[in-house]
Amino acid sequence: DLLNCYNNQLTNLDVSANTDLTRLNCNGNQLTSLDVSANTDLTTLSCHENQLTNLDVSQNTALTSLYCNENQLTSLDVSNNLALNRLYCNGNQLTSLDVSNNLALTFLDCGDNLLTSLDVSNNLALTNFTCYNNQLTSLDVSANTDLDLLFCYNNQITSLDVSNNTALTALYCSYNQLTSLDVSANTDLYYLRCSYNQLTSLDVSANTDLDLLNCYNNQLTNLDVSQNTALTRLYCYANQLTSLDVRNGNNTNFSSFNAFNNPNLTCINVDDATWSTNNWTDIDTQHYFSNNCSGTAIEEHSTNKELLKVTDLLGRETKLTNQPLFYIYDNGTVEKRIVIE
Repeated sequence: DLLNCYNNQLTNLDVSANTDLTRLNCNGNQLTSLDVSANTDLTTLSCHENQLTNLDVSQNTALTSLYCNENQLTSLDVSNNLALNRLYCNGNQLTSLDVSNNLALTFLDCGDNLLTSLDVSNNLALTNFTCYNNQLTSLDVSANTDLDLLFCYNNQITSLDVSNNTALTALYCSYNQLTSLDVSANTDLYYLRCSYNQLTSLDVSANTDLDLLNCYNNQLTNLDVSQNTALTRLYCYANQLTSLDVRNGNNTNFSSFNAFNNPNLTCINVDDATWSTNNWTDIDTQHYFSNNCSGTAIEEHSTNKELLKVTDLLGRETKLTNQPLFYIYDNGTVEKRIVIE
């Protein structure tokens, strides 16, 4: 039934006489070829991390799991594998992939290939779909309503419609050419990475379960995460922000906050200006934290305000210069300064 010969230095493997074999794990060897045409009862084939240039699974119609990733395959025909549930073919040299017959597919990883197009409109059972590091210019996932995870980063995708993917919890679409992204229907979204695109706006007010938001290196001018009460990691640096609201009631549970390289931003709305000043240092020199960056508060920041104390990075009152200092005022605003003497 089962043959385990993985993580050795095999250069040849003959399983032609093993006709009752249902599971073959020969991954992590140095195989350049593998003939499984006689193994028609195979349900699981793990041949990843070898040096295979060709793989014929046309006779393996019982196959439910195929792990052929990290090889040197230039083509892969799975049209006869109608029972296929998991397909991992990432890390090869595939220029095309036809999965139109694989209606049972729930896991598909075809990342790190040379794909220019991919049709998953027939794969209605897909829950995990990763097609990162290819050359895709478009991607249609409108039919994949059960999708839980979608990683399509590092392609050339210009638009992405995830409005039908209401079960989505993880979306990684960074390093594309997106000019807009609508995630209002993805209310279960927990993980969103959309950095290195051309986004000018991003509305995450409906994504109240969001824990991680990576939206850096875009062209965002406004960002409001005040409704994202579960958020603990925010990376919004290298944008064109003029407004940033982080008052989500959860600031003290943040593990990461980075807003630097937003030259048009001054005041950042937070839960507690003093706490943020003492704990969040990945900001520009002109940035300061406030409990209320309203027009009145901004005006008071430059006119009517009284200095309460000056602290160092550790929150200790100090009069020493030549180090980053935080000027804390009675109106709740905080300025970060470096005085050189």
